[in-house]
Amino acid sequence: MAVVRRRRLKWGRYLVHLSVLLIVIIWTLPTFGIFVSSFRHKDDIAISGWWTALTTSERNIVDYTAPPSDQTEEEGKYVVTGNVLNGGPGEITRFGVRITNPTEFAAGETAALPGGAGMLTINSDGSYRLATVEPLTGSRGRRIYYTAALPPSFTLENYEKVLTSEGIGQSFLNSLTVTIPATVIPILIAAYAAYALAWMRFPGRALILSVIVGLLVVPLQMSLIPLLKLYNGVGDFFGVPAKTYLGIWLAHTGFGLPLAIYLLRNYIAGLPNEIMESARVDGATDFEIFVRIVLPLSVPALASFAIFQFLWVWNDLLVAIVFLGNTEDQLVLTGRLRELLGSRGGDWEILATSAFVSILVPLAVFFSLQRYLVRGLLAGSVKGG
Repeated sequence: MAVVRRRRLKWGRYLVHLSVLLIVIIWTLPTFGIFVSSFRHKDDIAISGWWTALTTSERNIVDYTAPPSDQTEEEGKYVVTGNVLNGGPGEITRFGVRITNPTEFAAGETAALPGGAGMLTINSDGSYRLATVEPLTGSRGRRIYYTAALPPSFTLENYEKVLTSEGIGQSFLNSLTVTIPATVIPILIAAYAAYALAWMRFPGRALILSVIVGLLVVPLQMSLIPLLKLYNGVGDFFGVPAKTYLGIWLAHTGFGLPLAIYLLRNYIAGLPNEIMESARVDGATDFEIFVRIVLPLSVPALASFAIFQFLWVWNDLLVAIVFLGNTEDQLVLTGRLRELLGSRGGDWEILATSAFVSILVPLAVFFSLQRYLVRGLLAGSVKGG
């Protein structure tokens, strides 16, 4: 029986590891796809998925020969030559002269144009020769169809367009100016409140905690306008101008405090009671206990909330537009990247690049604090008094 039990535990451990690995892959795959797409050409993004960019792939392409102005006369025929690959890497496998059968001929064969108008040859290296009986007219060449096996191709043009766009640096600084205080202020306030709710005895403590838990389910969209009216009313009374960093700091503090207090209170309430009692016996005040004992022991919980709050504020656009505005000197990074897409989304090819640029800072914050994340969340969720 002991052997069977050990085998079950062993296979159970393998199953847990495989499950965790599968979850990690599922969560990481979209980010990797965004990363790959951010280096792809506009035309490639339009016709194929990011996974095709990692290996050589065949694509059916519609193109045009050189314009009629490049044609020359040879033995009574009008000839246009060129290369559909423009000297780049790749190989032509099939081509055609009709839209109904774009892969009718193998590369290197000579195909007759419809109606006996001439002959077309496209070689595997992309070079072609079009010979027509009548001279070509118009501003554009003849339409041709071919299948090309193209190797992976990447570019830095998307990053150059995003990083060198006007105002991107100022918007990055604006986002940092909003995010850092909007992360630190709730932590400072919530830490004091969490200690009071966990270790100080006063009337109404349970009611206050119940209200805080209830505030966790209040939708942001529901409280946004009332909070804005309240802020504007108080600002008019004290002569504080609207659309300032102070307003958005207070807004994010208000939205983040319920989760911060709840998370930190559960963690702090689970700290050993013997430490608190020993400190009180030695004559330490509540403030000294909080600063010298509780804060150092609560680093995992503080870091856990800091990650959540930083990610939320950095990626926010709605609160930033409402409380800060969208002028050139106030626009945050998410708003600037949205404007790069154009008023009608015409520059959608840089969407993946913009998304990856916007997550670089949150990723750095997450990986620098992730060792505290699970420890803080687990301790805050299973401990409490």
